[in-house]
Amino acid sequence: MRKIVDGIEFEMSAEEESAFLASIVPPAPTLEVYQQAIQSLVDATARSMQFNDGVTLASYTGSTVTLWADQSAVFIAWRDAVWIFAYAEMAKVQAGQRPQPSVGEFLTELPSITWPD
Repeated sequence: MRKIVDGIEFEMSAEEESAFLASIVPPAPTLEVYQQAIQSLVDATARSMQFNDGVTLASYTGSTVTLWADQSAVFIAWRDAVWIFAYAEMAKVQAGQRPQPSVGEFLTELPSITWPD
């Protein structure tokens, strides 16, 4: 293929063009990148309520302190909704039913949490 870039003309095969484009266009995020970002959000949400992480907050479901037990129950339901949504939407991406969003865009699509009083 004949290319002209900044007034310079050169020949490039389809393979060379593909390799060149791959070198300047970052690859799409992998499923693992989305999973890590979502898990970070889950843990940050738990920390926002003064718990160490999501696992810790989820462990308070049987707490004798009513507020902590209520926070845990709400958190677990929210966490489950987040992952159900995320995996369903990623399946749509993989099936070509929706375009692949950036990680940041995808995080804004996740369900929000409403804490108990």
